[in-house]
Amino acid sequence: MPRAAPLARSTRSAAFPGWGWLRARALRWILLLIVATPLPAAELTQFEVIRNDEGVFLNYAVDFQLPTGAEEALAKAVPLYFVAEASVFRDRWYWRDKRLNTATRTWRIVYQPLTSTYRVTFGGLSQSYPTRAEALATLRSGLRWRIADAGAYEEGSRHYVDFRFRLDTSQLPRPMQIGIGDQPDWLLDVERVHRFD
Repeated sequence: MPRAAPLARSTRSAAFPGWGWLRARALRWILLLIVATPLPAAELTQFEVIRNDEGVFLNYAVDFQLPTGAEEALAKAVPLYFVAEASVFRDRWYWRDKRLNTATRTWRIVYQPLTSTYRVTFGGLSQSYPTRAEALATLRSGLRWRIADAGAYEEGSRHYVDFRFRLDTSQLPRPMQIGIGDQPDWLLDVERVHRFD
């Protein structure tokens, strides 16, 4: 009696003629999704909370690229506003956590076509920079930023800092705010929560 020949490896392909095509198409879609997935617009590369007798201080550094819409607006001399906000909370098991203090920093950056410089305004002080990279470098980090006085926190309690750095589209000229919403071309936002005793 003749012995049955082993099944060929291509039995699956013979049973499903479109299998190879389907697998190739699925692989293409997966690769397209990986390539099309946007990288985060901003990330914290340094974040440190220091508590001493003088108060609570924050060191941070944010690495970001301007979103396309913001970059185009800045090139057309539209002022952009960046905001760093840090709130100190005390944990409470019986109620919502108690906000002890909030500190905010706001920067305004605008391109000046007549002098081909970028002007950064912070806390009533302004300074011009020859390149956009130099202007943005001034707001990418903060060292020893006092976010709460020593009396704001309570010994023996657990506390945390809620930090946020963002491009504030609510301060753009009113006509530009229409339709921006949460468009990716304008989205630049990073947050971090850090606990300390």
